[in-house]
Amino acid sequence: MPPVMTPRTDRCALWSWAFYDWANSSFAALVQTFVFAAYFARAVAENETVGTAQWGSMMGITGVCIALGGPLLGAVADRSGRRKPWLGLFTGMCILATAALWSIEPSPEFVWPALVLAGVGTLGSEYAMIFYNAMLPDLAEPKAIGRWSGWGWGLGYAGGLVLLLIALYGFVEVGAWFAVSREKAMHVRAVMPLTACWYLIFCLPLFLWTPDAPPSSAGSALPLGQSVKQGIAQVRLSLKEVRKYRDIGIFLLARLFYNDGLTTMFAFGGIYAAGTFGMTPSQIILFGVGLNVTAGLGAAGFAWMDDRLGPRRTIQISLLCLTGCAAVILSVRSVSLFWGFGLVMGFFVGPVQASSRSYLAHVAPAEIRGEMFGLFALSGKVTSFLGPLLVGWLTVASGSQRGGMSAILVLLGVGLVGMFLVPPVRENKE
Repeated sequence: MPPVMTPRTDRCALWSWAFYDWANSSFAALVQTFVFAAYFARAVAENETVGTAQWGSMMGITGVCIALGGPLLGAVADRSGRRKPWLGLFTGMCILATAALWSIEPSPEFVWPALVLAGVGTLGSEYAMIFYNAMLPDLAEPKAIGRWSGWGWGLGYAGGLVLLLIALYGFVEVGAWFAVSREKAMHVRAVMPLTACWYLIFCLPLFLWTPDAPPSSAGSALPLGQSVKQGIAQVRLSLKEVRKYRDIGIFLLARLFYNDGLTTMFAFGGIYAAGTFGMTPSQIILFGVGLNVTAGLGAAGFAWMDDRLGPRRTIQISLLCLTGCAAVILSVRSVSLFWGFGLVMGFFVGPVQASSRSYLAHVAPAEIRGEMFGLFALSGKVTSFLGPLLVGWLTVASGSQRGGMSAILVLLGVGLVGMFLVPPVRENKE
């Protein structure tokens, strides 16, 4: 049963839910993309090419773990109906791992600790999002799911923007607000505990003011071992249900590819900017600031398109524009063109992510909605190892980051073709 809310608490609960995106985006922006990933490839690893391959392998292995464990965790949680305890557990896991990245010094002897901590943080962040996304259909009316999903992503990019500015002018730039020593890159490493504190503080509104679904009597009476056994059976049932619901199966298959392309793009964006265009940490952060501005505007603006034209059409338009911009970025030699097309590309990143969540919220039958969001997580991660591993291997084989990053075009293209096979949301689902 969905949580019971009065009209007065409904909007507060939704904004508190959406604000979790503001908190969670700190890890994606500063650890996975613009600060720590670039710092690892440039300063911790033996060289940038080796660092790119190592980071790609770590992301690939982490993706396999998420693909295998995510649906099972969601199914086990479904036995009790509660999501916030699991969300809190994995949020804390990500926060602790992020804070510990402070200890990574610019030396190859810290490669393995860096990869392990970044991998653990990624696991926590991604597992948390499974339970966070599954809360949306119980909180928003069907006709407003698209806009709330988009506004959540928009808040996420806004949060990433603000934190990137604080990191840049507070720690990284020469003459920063805080007098942090630059010895052993402490001015860059200090951004990691800052990111952890940001995540901790701004995730609190969801835990305080967004209601959770009440526990079911069956789930609350089951011991953990039996819950796991029934969770495994539930995952098997979910796979069978996808075959019955062909539309959902096609959508999840398409998302499998284009989400892998987006994940790979985020994971290697800062590394590519540093290695191919020689951008400094400050320049990468500035680029991240600009990208978060355009991505936030795109996610918030396209949220209305989602509710009017439908999530399928929104995804198609966004993927088409993303693929074109990515192709240009991988071919240009000018830093100015990289900046220009990179910022334009940002407008279409958020709508793809937000409308994917919206599409499933619309088409998944209510009685199996929790199971379908478990498979949604599976489709986002079951091949997530493919993109990073391809980038890593192709980079080593070609000796060029451009050659490695070309894998992103293939993944986005296949996903785009798949979305043309997906039917639109039926009127009775709107």
